[in-house]
Amino acid sequence: MATEYPIVLVHGIVLKDIAFIRAFGRIGRALEAAGNSVSTADTDGFGTIETNALLLKAHILRVLETTGAEKVNLIAHSKGGLDAKYMLGRLGMAEKVASLTTLSTPHRGAKIATWIFHLPRPLTKFIAFWVDFWYRLFRDKHPDSLAVCRELQASPNAAIDGLTVPANVYCRSYSTTLKRGRDDFIMGIPYLITRRLEQAPSDGLVSVQSAAFGNYRGDAFECSLSHTEVAGFSLKKKNRARVCAFYCGLAEELAALGF
Repeated sequence: MATEYPIVLVHGIVLKDIAFIRAFGRIGRALEAAGNSVSTADTDGFGTIETNALLLKAHILRVLETTGAEKVNLIAHSKGGLDAKYMLGRLGMAEKVASLTTLSTPHRGAKIATWIFHLPRPLTKFIAFWVDFWYRLFRDKHPDSLAVCRELQASPNAAIDGLTVPANVYCRSYSTTLKRGRDDFIMGIPYLITRRLEQAPSDGLVSVQSAAFGNYRGDAFECSLSHTEVAGFSLKKKNRARVCAFYCGLAEELAALGF
């Protein structure tokens, strides 16, 4: 069963559509194969919450104009959920969005961001300069990795604590848990740092508690799955079909609700 409204996938930091790399891997194609209208928001890989919210708004308006639909469904990964919340609460887009689903979004920040932000300032500025340099080459319009790190610090943090979603938008959220660092080569080192900082289950970057928002559904998977894997990146073959099926299940539930 396909959704009534188009689905817009909203990526977080780092991952974005670059050449042959897709922010959500094969997930978009799986959703389209199930009959859904799908697009990936053209937001920056290292844009701030505010600038990405503006880019997301522009993308949604283009989708609505192209499809003739009245609303869209948002499925957002990681910081993409914060971008979407800012857009809905502060940019007057609540009437054009039927639902918001967030996956591994740091609604209460991430302690690893706090840890990075408080490294020696010359080091963080050096790293941020080169991250922003490369992401401009990757078509980021307003990269500002240092500001993004500041925004994603663990609460209390005004940048994310004040983000609310109007009641007329259906909201649900999911977390994921990486059970062992060796389960994902890419996320292994961040997992070790996060495990020490959070003292709580996490997906390698975002704790389970921070991912909870709105109608929180718990972990999306019983198996060990990392922050990047739930977005379709670096997926092991055994999990690829499972993750794609999960997204199709999200769409089927939205369709059953009339969205």
